[in-house]
Amino acid sequence: MKKFIVVTGGVLSGVGKGIFCASLARLLKECGVKVNVLKIDPYLNVDAGTMNPNQHGEVFVTEDGYEADLDLGHYERFLGEDMSRRNNITAGQIYSTIVKRERDGGYLGSTVQIVPHVTDEIKHRIESLEGEVNVIEIGGTVGDIESEVFLESVRQLALEKPFGDFMFIHVTYVPYLKTSNEFKTKPTQQSVQLLRRAGLNPDMIVVRTETPVNPETIKKVALFGGVPQDMVINLPDVPNVYSIVELLKNLDVHRKVARKLNLIIDDTKFSWDYPKEFKQYRIALIAKYLGTDDAYKSIIESIFLSGCIKPTVIDAQNLESMNYEQVCDVLSRFDGLIVPGGFGKRGIEGKIKAIQYAREHGKPILGICLGMQLMVVEFARNVMGYRQANSTEFDPDTPYPVITLMEEQKKILQLGGTMRLGAQPMRIFSGTKLWQIYGGIEETTERHRHRYEVNYDQFPELFKMPGEKGYKLTISAKSNFIEAIELEDHPFFIGIQYHPELKTKVGRPHPLFKAFVDTLSRLT
Repeated sequence: MKKFIVVTGGVLSGVGKGIFCASLARLLKECGVKVNVLKIDPYLNVDAGTMNPNQHGEVFVTEDGYEADLDLGHYERFLGEDMSRRNNITAGQIYSTIVKRERDGGYLGSTVQIVPHVTDEIKHRIESLEGEVNVIEIGGTVGDIESEVFLESVRQLALEKPFGDFMFIHVTYVPYLKTSNEFKTKPTQQSVQLLRRAGLNPDMIVVRTETPVNPETIKKVALFGGVPQDMVINLPDVPNVYSIVELLKNLDVHRKVARKLNLIIDDTKFSWDYPKEFKQYRIALIAKYLGTDDAYKSIIESIFLSGCIKPTVIDAQNLESMNYEQVCDVLSRFDGLIVPGGFGKRGIEGKIKAIQYAREHGKPILGICLGMQLMVVEFARNVMGYRQANSTEFDPDTPYPVITLMEEQKKILQLGGTMRLGAQPMRIFSGTKLWQIYGGIEETTERHRHRYEVNYDQFPELFKMPGEKGYKLTISAKSNFIEAIELEDHPFFIGIQYHPELKTKVGRPHPLFKAFVDTLSRLT
């Protein structure tokens, strides 16, 4: 018998539904429940692949090559399990399916309508979830026009299922008004009213606040929200989001959910191991997306889960406007650098200056995807003397195209879902630092998201194999492409084409980030 927990959001977006869903799912898992999760995104994009990180946060890539909303990253890290394309629904997917089916004659002449055809497709996908308890997060905010069809779908599904199989949780925000020294519940009341107009009544209301609320506020939310007071859960801001699992347990949320859904749970073996103490190493993230803190979410969390304070985001465009000496002065204040992936020309020269500083001054640096590609560009320019070396992504006419479009990408015109995506096999060469970091294994898979590659065929003189002599970039991993490079006589100069941050889990940070932090420990 499948059970469903539907989580909606109110008052404003970004209120923390994803973290709450991930925390609740982990808590139930710790109580012996087989849990699955689903993120519903009401936008008309088919997936998140073409969305700007400045507006929407990072694109999270699953093992099966699906480009998803960053909430799937929360699910993976908290649950310790890999997600797939089945864990995400977008309105674009639903409508594309409906239109194609209609064009193929699948409706046998019927007038195709939102109800029942669109709602039936949504219900079918929800029912295909395989968890004993399925936590469903509906993105956006109640009242958004694009989410109405999803609310209608879960309303219908709840009526079709036996009583006790569905639970509705509304996550809302209660602001604190300093001038009157009180928490204001009116926005939450109005949000619950909008939910009711959609035919849904919350069984639990999760109140997000900056600081803990007083009992009077809880009582007021319960009264106007139509739920018992013990079903109003206050979640104030916390410095460590991974503590929310314990917080929910201490508030008996698992028992309240179990009571509503008639679940048998066992919390006697509850064990939630997450970092609580953090090394104060200063890490600079040389970034090009600054519109939201979520643009590099998985990298930041990978450092945090490796036991270090979160990195400082540095605008690569600002470094680009500085001379080299000024860049050196800024970056000398940090213990290590990370150059992440991305697309577009903004800040590229600033990233290259940062890489040059790290290479010449022995500063630990990790280059990811575009970061690795720019390591190759910097080496070609400043060591090999190819002053105009570049990637053809940024200079199609460069005389030294050390980074170029992958051959199979040259024939592709459609942008969405066409990059080299998901888990891809690679070989790690023994004796390299990367090989040591991976514990001596020589075959593994890592997740990718890129169109460009190192142009080894045209510029082999930049590289060497492990054990060969000379000051060149050592190839430490390879598939059909160069997957990783490093410098032998450097504390930590490693570039990888893949995205290790996507495989970090709570208690199991990716070994590259753990090794990076450990290097800082040895040097400081």
